[in-house]
Amino acid sequence: MIAVSRLRQVSWTEVVPVLGAVVLALAWGRDLGAVLVTIVAIVLAGTVLSAVHHAEVVAHRVGEPFGSLVLAVAVTVIEVALIVTMMISGGPDTASLARDTVFAAVMITTNGIVGLSLLVGAFRYGVTLFNPEGSGAALATVATLATLCLVLPTFTASTPGPEFSTSQLAFAAVASIALYATFVLTQTVRHRDFFLPVTADGEPDAEEHASPPSTKETWISLALLMVALVVVVGLAKVESPAIEAGVKAAGFPPSFVGVVIALLVLLPETLAAGRAARRDRVQISLNLGYGSAMASIGLTIPAIALASVWLDGPLVLGLGPTQMVLLALTVLVSVLTVVPGRATRMQGSVHLVLLAAFLFLAINP
Repeated sequence: MIAVSRLRQVSWTEVVPVLGAVVLALAWGRDLGAVLVTIVAIVLAGTVLSAVHHAEVVAHRVGEPFGSLVLAVAVTVIEVALIVTMMISGGPDTASLARDTVFAAVMITTNGIVGLSLLVGAFRYGVTLFNPEGSGAALATVATLATLCLVLPTFTASTPGPEFSTSQLAFAAVASIALYATFVLTQTVRHRDFFLPVTADGEPDAEEHASPPSTKETWISLALLMVALVVVVGLAKVESPAIEAGVKAAGFPPSFVGVVIALLVLLPETLAAGRAARRDRVQISLNLGYGSAMASIGLTIPAIALASVWLDGPLVLGLGPTQMVLLALTVLVSVLTVVPGRATRMQGSVHLVLLAAFLFLAINP
């Protein structure tokens, strides 16, 4: 009876990451049929939901903005590993994979996560409130990183094509790390209150109604979160041949593979941001959205720059004209959203329409 009772106390969120790791070990390096691809996809979806749960447990324990930072950095580190792995196995054909994935991540976070969170919060509470100082600083950092790493390569003249020279790439990598590190210090040390949810009076509010989990539960959730994130990216890699085949069969351009990768990797953060918005803590949602965009550029580009030492072929980073127009419009709309410190369904809808435009043009450039 005791053993049965203990088994009943084990949550599905604890079982699924372990199950996913087993499935990943069995499926890695093998050709999968349609049935097995479907099974892997189901396990992948379950692991994503599990990752969201454990991220929320850790975030509740350490408090904001550390909780959002944990998930953003963890997901981005795994995203980098996935991009590098696919670039190594794909050869020269994946020269623009890093650009496509990072730009997709920026559009999904700044328009998808932010827009969805604002819409969910506005539908539930009428008007969403957040701190314009913290969100504005995050948006400024994202815009600077995106321009430095994704726009300038199109206009530099040292090398032909939308590429950086070796010295330019090194400068962009160092500048990205410096900017990201400065923002993290600002967010977690010097001006932590700028990134906390706010009350109707505009005052920081770090309170949570539920009691925080114990230290043991937090460590278990942190370990399972790491396992879940590795499994998510590993299973995404296993599914990548099916994804590439599906993209090709649908007649979509090869660059759409980067969009699919970004959608898969950012799914945990999207769900976590939506849940935070439902609790009237939209600032946490914005921390996740802008923090993920920032980490995606500020960590991915330096890692890819380092990996380019042994990667064959060119590294295409510069955006095309259509992508730059979407990026510029996104930055402009985001500024107008963030500055007032409050938003309605209108702002959320505008951001989601921008995301829809990006996805449509990624399919039909």
